[in-house]
Amino acid sequence: MRRAYSVETVRNAERELMARLPEGALMARAAAGLAATCADVLRDQLGRVYGARVVLLVGSGDNGGDALYAGARLARRAAKVSAVLLAPDRTHAGGLAALLGAGGRIVDDPFDVLAAADLVMDGITGIGGHGGLRPDAVPVVRAARGSGAVVVAVDLPSGVEADTGAVAGEAVRADATVTFGTYKPGLLIDPAHEHAGAVRLVDIGLGPYLPSVPDLEVLQHEDVARLLPMPTGESDKYRRGVIGVVAGSARYPGAAVLAVAGALRGGAGAVRYVGPGADAVIARFPETLVHEGPPSKAGRVQAWAIGPGLGEGPEVGEGHGVAEVLASDVPVLVDADGLRLLDTATVRSRTAPTLLTPHAGEAAALLGVPRRQVESARLAAVRKLAARYGATVLLKGSTTLIASPDASAPVRVNATGTPWLATAGSGDILTGLAGSLLASGLSPLDAASVAAYLHGLAARLASRGAPVSALDVAERLPEAWRNVRD
Repeated sequence: MRRAYSVETVRNAERELMARLPEGALMARAAAGLAATCADVLRDQLGRVYGARVVLLVGSGDNGGDALYAGARLARRAAKVSAVLLAPDRTHAGGLAALLGAGGRIVDDPFDVLAAADLVMDGITGIGGHGGLRPDAVPVVRAARGSGAVVVAVDLPSGVEADTGAVAGEAVRADATVTFGTYKPGLLIDPAHEHAGAVRLVDIGLGPYLPSVPDLEVLQHEDVARLLPMPTGESDKYRRGVIGVVAGSARYPGAAVLAVAGALRGGAGAVRYVGPGADAVIARFPETLVHEGPPSKAGRVQAWAIGPGLGEGPEVGEGHGVAEVLASDVPVLVDADGLRLLDTATVRSRTAPTLLTPHAGEAAALLGVPRRQVESARLAAVRKLAARYGATVLLKGSTTLIASPDASAPVRVNATGTPWLATAGSGDILTGLAGSLLASGLSPLDAASVAAYLHGLAARLASRGAPVSALDVAERLPEAWRNVRD
């Protein structure tokens, strides 16, 4: 599992570690890892480090120092290293001396060297930076990006917010980021995540000084495999869980089919469908147990998933079922049109768990803010929603975030998403899948996390870089499951 910690936590851990090390040892560790990664990049690009043209963009403080010391190591390997000092009066003195002593040079005009560079190292601002790049750095960063050189960010791309993933102004877009000690939230959450490129973590010895509970965590194959509900010799369809799905309408009958598709491939033993799409569901999935409704008359379930395709017009009326399933004593997932029909007090008063799965627009409506505010501050939005409703919230998007109502618990980030999931009906598949995992007995946090992981992985398997439909994704869910388990 990957873990990310806030700037304050990282700073505290660094102070504790530095108190036990000789002066400069921690920066030396960081610079060694940074230089090794840059050497690997140069070998991949050019087949050599010797003679490679490296340009350092150096800001003030330790981030610039890391770049200078790493540049010195590359210069000692016969790379041609030039430094552009963006804060000459506040440049790290020890790092600058090391670079000059190794044969590196300072340049006054950055644009000529950037035009010819093979690799540009972004050491302008570190994890303490806020508010985007300063105006004087913008033309230099643009020249670096336009040069065709590989851009490697030091710890974090300059201009992005380390704690939130927000990008308040112009920022570096790196091809790779070398981060030290632990991941920072901004490396995992969009929009900053898109600026980071491929992220490599360099161990500098912070582990023993970091808290056991991170701010963010990212599940990996082995974590998901551990959580997957697997049948045993004593299992039958009821012991494996029965998921009730309330979805679809005259206007959106396909939502019923898609939600049931996800539910059938989610591990539960049986799916009960309630709604007007029974004929379409049975035609596609004859194993489904169908009922016209209301949900309370459909039979016993271990969880409900409601919302996809319920519609918005007067035909929804009082028969939408949201209030009825929320009154049940089993876990409930609410998605899509069901989110519009939520009552905050009702959700908060539930004794059984609730999982909400909005996209950015739906989250904005629930919070009463513009959509762009959610998209620019996704971590804050998912935490606010979880606190407001006393529910687990899966916020869909370019990076999917899952927050529990326990404010002390880490927010989970899904790493398997792909832009090919931006297709009609994709969210309906996820609803059924996550609801099925709820019915199988997983907690809302684990059900949402596993569902997002499998959903993204199935989309990757289905697309192979080409367009896919929502049902294409659903059909690859068993393969994604096997991929993780095996």
